[in-house]
Amino acid sequence: MAVGHYKLRPTFFAQEILMTTRFPLLPSILLATAMAVGCGDSTSNTDPPAATKNIVETAVAAGNFGTLASALTATGLDATLKGTGPFTVFAPDDAAFAKLPAFLSAQLLTAPYKTELSLILGYHVVAGDLKAAALLGKTQEVTTAAAGGAKLKVDGSNSKVVLNGSVNVSTADVAASNGTIHIIDGVLLPSIADTAAGYKDGGTEFKTLLAALGAADLASTFSGPGTFTVFAPTDAAFAALKAELGAPAFDALLANKVKLTRILKYHVLGATAYAKDVQSGQVDTLAGGTDQLTLTVAGGKVTITDGKPGAAPAKVVFTDLPNRNGVIHVIDRVLVPANP
Repeated sequence: MAVGHYKLRPTFFAQEILMTTRFPLLPSILLATAMAVGCGDSTSNTDPPAATKNIVETAVAAGNFGTLASALTATGLDATLKGTGPFTVFAPDDAAFAKLPAFLSAQLLTAPYKTELSLILGYHVVAGDLKAAALLGKTQEVTTAAAGGAKLKVDGSNSKVVLNGSVNVSTADVAASNGTIHIIDGVLLPSIADTAAGYKDGGTEFKTLLAALGAADLASTFSGPGTFTVFAPTDAAFAALKAELGAPAFDALLANKVKLTRILKYHVLGATAYAKDVQSGQVDTLAGGTDQLTLTVAGGKVTITDGKPGAAPAKVVFTDLPNRNGVIHVIDRVLVPANP
């Protein structure tokens, strides 16, 4: 996508991980039921033995959840899923993780991305023991264990279970001593709005950004489909703007929907661009018109020049927080267009 004088190589991440094959569940459940009642003599009508391994032990023993096991260990969430529960885990196998771009899979397992990886893994976990029978035949939203309580869309119609419209349950009802595993064929990612709600890493939070998106009626945009790049100011960045403008002027800005919408859209590009895709040059934003940003890449760092006269460039302080509808790059200053 060419934007201004700058060529952006979009990474349509959501499309890369959502190319899946649908697996019918209802026939296999009916077959299992028929086998259970149709085999053996009529006097041996006993329940199957209870599972003895917990969710983590079950996944490790299966042999095809190496990446998931490593991710759980890296975040410390393995201890949680060894606990009493019960839990329902939608578990991506190694083939599902292989659908992610290789650089992203490796990056998420490094220490700086522990918070983001924890949020993503929590998005695969639901409190309680939900068997396939509780998921089939209906469409519902379930609250996940991700920080901020991100919701997962579960479509159990048509004799199969599909998550967020495109990730499929390939094997259901794998029993564990503390819950149930459903194997899935893709990695589930929260939305940009979900990440803004749940991300907390030291002093890095996005509560003010989330409140501003709500005030501008943009929260649904960043919860829905899309391929966005968001340069996300932290709460500290908004606090600095408030100190600069004064509380009355800052509050008036948040209350002015037209101005607030323009400023928020000024932080968003219309295509997904990971750090490796960024080049120096001007880029168009969702604010449209002449509301462009100038990106400068030097020494492995990215700075952003906005339309505010005399302002120091904003710094990109952390990159590549992946979401199903795009990517977030964290910045240290609120971007302001010319003549806001």
